[in-house]
Amino acid sequence: MKYRTIGTDPKTRREVSVLALGAMLFGSVTDEKTSFAILDRYVEAGGTFIDTSDNYAFWIDDSQGGQSEELLGRWRRSRGIGDEIVIATKLGARPLAPGTGYIDNPEGLSPKVIRESAERSRDRLGVEKIDLLYAHIEDRTVPLRDTVEGFGELVAEGTVGLLGVSNHAIWRVERARALSAAAGLPGYEVLQYQHSHLRPRTDVPQPLFPEGNLGNAGAELLSYLKAEPGLTLVAYSPLLTGAYVRQDKPLPPDFDHPGTPARLAVLREVAKETGATVNQVVLAWQTGGRLPVIPLAGASSVAQLDENLAAVDLELTEDQRARLDAAH
Repeated sequence: MKYRTIGTDPKTRREVSVLALGAMLFGSVTDEKTSFAILDRYVEAGGTFIDTSDNYAFWIDDSQGGQSEELLGRWRRSRGIGDEIVIATKLGARPLAPGTGYIDNPEGLSPKVIRESAERSRDRLGVEKIDLLYAHIEDRTVPLRDTVEGFGELVAEGTVGLLGVSNHAIWRVERARALSAAAGLPGYEVLQYQHSHLRPRTDVPQPLFPEGNLGNAGAELLSYLKAEPGLTLVAYSPLLTGAYVRQDKPLPPDFDHPGTPARLAVLREVAKETGATVNQVVLAWQTGGRLPVIPLAGASSVAQLDENLAAVDLELTEDQRARLDAAH
């Protein structure tokens, strides 16, 4: 396994594995026995960075979520897991009532919700301190300063380590970070967005972003990452939920543009040259790139996890990287 550091403050920064494990469906679609086996194998291979949310997976049974955090809590207790494993969770998108959704009825990002939701996550996970806590989705009904102060208080109290943000417009991220800095408070240091080798159109409306796909790590976010040393991008859905390799998993409509076939062709060329799978090339392209990117990949079986883990040791040549970057 290889590792990188997230965060800049010596008091809160953490060293984590360059491949993060997504636990979204653990305890719901993925049963407990299989989930535990995947988690055990990940740790055995040197993995130290696990991702969940307080609303996973509410859409499976019209609940409010929490199944994933609860399973991770049971796994931690049964295995004697301590702070050597970094567990990140999110808040802000948990439905306020069963049978509702994160768009029409989210918990939001008020200071009261931040405090109460973080406490519930700590209880489910069985931890005294949440290693990394994200603002999951935007809440424009609450002043940004209130949200910043709500998160900052938890860090000051020692119940949260690092702060992160997901699925926010970049100008909102920058504004929040500026407010934090001006107030002498800790700010967002980890950004979680969808990012893969294939690039979607950003002008296609999404449920969270009717004005365009702002939840994707497009050119603006990647430029921001270059300009702000100390930030890390955790890239969710790096393998596009299997769409690279499975005929039954078509690419979403926003990938239907002339650049997609060109980038797929180069991916397949490099996979053939290296003897790796297309999925492994995508992950290796992210973990070994110049930008601080940590792919966040889920797994529904140990075999699937092992394929992902093998990507950590895949070394792409400079020529291969240049071709992957240049394809459009």
